[in-house]
Amino acid sequence: MSASTPGTRPTAAATDDPVVWTAPPRPPLARRATRWFRDLGWRYLVIAAALVFALFPAVWVLSAAFSPSGSIAAQTLIPDPISTINFEQLFATNFWRWFRNSMIVAGVTSIGSVFLCALAAYAYSRLRFQGRRMSLLALLLLQMLPQFLAIIALFLLMIGIGRYFPELGLNTLAGLIVIYLGGALGLNTWLMKGFFDTLPRDLDEAAHIDGASHAQVFFTLILPLAAPILAVVTLLSFIVAINDFIVQSVLLTDDSQYTLAVGLYRFIDEDYGARWGPFAAGALLAGLPITVLFLYLQRWLTSGLVAGAVKG
Repeated sequence: MSASTPGTRPTAAATDDPVVWTAPPRPPLARRATRWFRDLGWRYLVIAAALVFALFPAVWVLSAAFSPSGSIAAQTLIPDPISTINFEQLFATNFWRWFRNSMIVAGVTSIGSVFLCALAAYAYSRLRFQGRRMSLLALLLLQMLPQFLAIIALFLLMIGIGRYFPELGLNTLAGLIVIYLGGALGLNTWLMKGFFDTLPRDLDEAAHIDGASHAQVFFTLILPLAAPILAVVTLLSFIVAINDFIVQSVLLTDDSQYTLAVGLYRFIDEDYGARWGPFAAGALLAGLPITVLFLYLQRWLTSGLVAGAVKG
């Protein structure tokens, strides 16, 4: 009987014994570990490093908010003892008024920005008119200019408007909302236009054949299909409005009109370095609306990514 090498099957002519299957030898443990790390393991390390890099500031702010020391430098990762004194000091101010003002400005700005950007994006995507290409490029080029370059112009503009319309002038939430809506047409219009371009024009043509106008096509066909990009622009506009500090600090000068960004800054500016604990508590509470809105819009955001991958 001829011998057979491991891992091979002897032929019937070579032996009359029953055929025996022999498993090939497994590679050493070190070689398997090296192969796993080369194929998959390094990705877990990158993900873990990214999570630590992203979550460490949030964890440190959370720790500072519940630390009784009132200092960021002297605190520990896990406060001992855990205290709510920072929240008590924060609530003794006009925090909830600032919070309400921020929600009003961010909410109205996000809704208005989505509506204005959707109208502009539909016009750029479906209509052909003179100056279309140049105006699109102008919107893109304007985004390259830093925001603080327009601060003086905005300040003088609000003073002039306030002479005739005090409700829209300096130190008013309505005036701040108007400023944000005036700058809404920009990158968000490009995002919406790109999404509208992926929607088939056959729907528009079929609706026009049935007698529908551009307004009817826009409100009854395009907007329902564009829910994912509308959710994205809503979230981006809300984040920009609630986190902005430069414009709000210049245009809002009264404590009753402060937003969260301006109010918290004025709160620590009076006694610099001694109120970082309450400031961390306020920053923690300020991030809750963005988190809630993101969780609410998550299903549209996910479907928007999937739709973009399929249509792209």
